[in-house]
Amino acid sequence: MAINKSFKDYQISEEIVRALESLNYKNPTEVQAEVIPIALEKKDLIVKSQTGSGKTASFGIPLCEMVAWEENKPQALILTPTRELAAQVKEDLTNIGRFKRIKAVAVYGKQSFAKQKVELKQKAHVVVGTPGRVLDHLEKGTLVVGQLKFLIIDEADEMLNMGFIDQVEAIIKKLPTERMTCVFSATLPDDIENLCHKYMKNPIKINIQDKGVTTDKIDHSLLIVEREEKLPLLKEVITVENPDSCIIFCGTQEEVNKVHKQLNRFKFPCEKLHGGLNQEERFAVMNDFKRGKFRYLIATDVAARGIDIENITLIINYNMPREKETYVHRTGRTGRAGKVGKAITFIDPLEEKYLTEIEKYLGFELHRKDPPSKEEVKLKTAAFKAKINEKPTLKEDKSAKLNKNIMRLYFNGGKKKKLRAVDFVGTIAKIEGISVDDIGIITIHENETFVEILNGKGPLVLQTMRTTTIKGKLLKVHIAK
Repeated sequence: MAINKSFKDYQISEEIVRALESLNYKNPTEVQAEVIPIALEKKDLIVKSQTGSGKTASFGIPLCEMVAWEENKPQALILTPTRELAAQVKEDLTNIGRFKRIKAVAVYGKQSFAKQKVELKQKAHVVVGTPGRVLDHLEKGTLVVGQLKFLIIDEADEMLNMGFIDQVEAIIKKLPTERMTCVFSATLPDDIENLCHKYMKNPIKINIQDKGVTTDKIDHSLLIVEREEKLPLLKEVITVENPDSCIIFCGTQEEVNKVHKQLNRFKFPCEKLHGGLNQEERFAVMNDFKRGKFRYLIATDVAARGIDIENITLIINYNMPREKETYVHRTGRTGRAGKVGKAITFIDPLEEKYLTEIEKYLGFELHRKDPPSKEEVKLKTAAFKAKINEKPTLKEDKSAKLNKNIMRLYFNGGKKKKLRAVDFVGTIAKIEGISVDDIGIITIHENETFVEILNGKGPLVLQTMRTTTIKGKLLKVHIAK
């Protein structure tokens, strides 16, 4: 199939193309080139594709194109296995749909239900959420699905592994049957195939070859090590490899805490991530790691679920994963978006039984290598210490360029004053030098409204609206905190 060289080649609006350019999306990836045209025709899709292949944009671009801005009720529902992924997908869709004023809302557990209920009452085009909390909102009537036209199930195999498949099915049963359904998964176990067969209409299957596991992008290797020797070996491997950015995967929260404590003692720039931390801490750690504030993240598999972080150069499996799919998800954190990476797995002799299944699944053997020699470690220590003491260069958030020219304004009036989004658009667009294209997402609460002004036009709108009425009412206006 001929791959389109540019996003302009698709039937997508200029607003979306402009957002993609600001986000530095240059050319469609393979999965985007295959999925976008079919999704735009509203056909059901089953897509088998590794993490790191650009899946979110492959469904995010068509969704932002197809939802109608005028409709206030949710038109698209995206299910994800973890809260981190829900938050990330919401952010990605908000960015892609920025100039079309697409409003995405994320709902997940361990966050105020009441706050989410208020958000869902607002205009919301797309809802992204974890199955448990989505089902909760559906059962309590706080998520209205009468206008729902699109359902996306992301990381379907992880939903299965994490025991969410029954909830996913319960959600599907509550949705309108006239809809487009897309399932994205790195692997397609029988239970997922059955679910697709049951609830999809003549789905088109797309299979993007597993570049995430192939040896041309990722150098896979194996170190056989007794359990008590793991920590000293970890320190030696890290010294010799001296990665720019590294995730160390452990099987349990206790193991993560133990490794984190040891690396901290050695003054390694590291943080930990597991389900035992509260959600705010988890988001903060992920954010700091994305920005490059520290080099080493010690994590349970929570961090492997589809989280997109650029330029991770090394993955260390401190514990051999029990599931073959987990190996794929973990190692898929490196070698992303055309870059190369390394995956080193520690295996103690008792874990060899899991190895056979993983190698059979991958279709190649993991290269056995010897631990670093004392000479090698000694030789590399100076360079390692120098890098550890360097002040990190922070990566720019990919949406920074997009958000640079946006000002968010606060108005002290909302639903109670019978104000609607069209009232704000109508008034602001009449200002000389301002058009509808300069107005971004509008969020209306009971007593206040937030309006994004794009293209650096915020100061002009702020100045003018101080003396301009909306529906005959003069509102207080200032830059939102």
